[in-house]
Amino acid sequence: MYRLIDRQPDFIIIDKAPGVAVHRDQEAQGLLDVLRADLGCDSLHLVHRLDAITSGLMVLATHRDAARTLSQAFHDHQVDKFYLALSDRKPARKQGWVTGDMDRGRRGSWRLLPTRVNPAITRFFSVSVEPGVRAFLLRPCTGRTHQLRVALKSLGSPLLGDPLYHAADAANAAADRAYLHHYAFAFELGGRRWRYVQPPTTGTHFLAAPFAAALGRFDDPWALDWPESCLTR
Repeated sequence: MYRLIDRQPDFIIIDKAPGVAVHRDQEAQGLLDVLRADLGCDSLHLVHRLDAITSGLMVLATHRDAARTLSQAFHDHQVDKFYLALSDRKPARKQGWVTGDMDRGRRGSWRLLPTRVNPAITRFFSVSVEPGVRAFLLRPCTGRTHQLRVALKSLGSPLLGDPLYHAADAANAAADRAYLHHYAFAFELGGRRWRYVQPPTTGTHFLAAPFAAALGRFDDPWALDWPESCLTR
């Protein structure tokens, strides 16, 4: 369900497994319930969320003051966030921006609009992994529901293994997970900057040698040619 990456007086860092809901799902225990029991910390607070299908880094505050500070940092887009994704489709362009307003679609999905009144903004790079598989490094500059999954679909490269945004073809149906992973993030708390990087540890394609070679391009996501502020675009 999770791996504990770091434990500090103000927060913990975990690597969430794919397919795990943060909150209780009907009869099944949610991740927060399990963490509180495992760590003996009843005061554990969520400050951000990952979709159930998404694996990767999460920070949880261990007291209310830290929760308030971290929640505000996420709200104000002061947390650097980087995600890895795989698709079995070539994108319309290899790098750049996906920008547009988002609106509800059908069956719980969202869609990208051509307008930019209050847009979702995502910066991305992509690289070929092997024939039929392409890797993406995604940097969301805003935090909308399903933002990255919708951005990939708008590029013509829906997330491999995504049951909502990828067509039910043979390749997607055979995927052993949805290939979206919160890879790295950084935030400030207690007078210092905290930075974490955690490659994915589950998924046939994520663990294959071709992906490991491609990941070398994204070893230090902060060092890539990002704009000074995503929100200036």
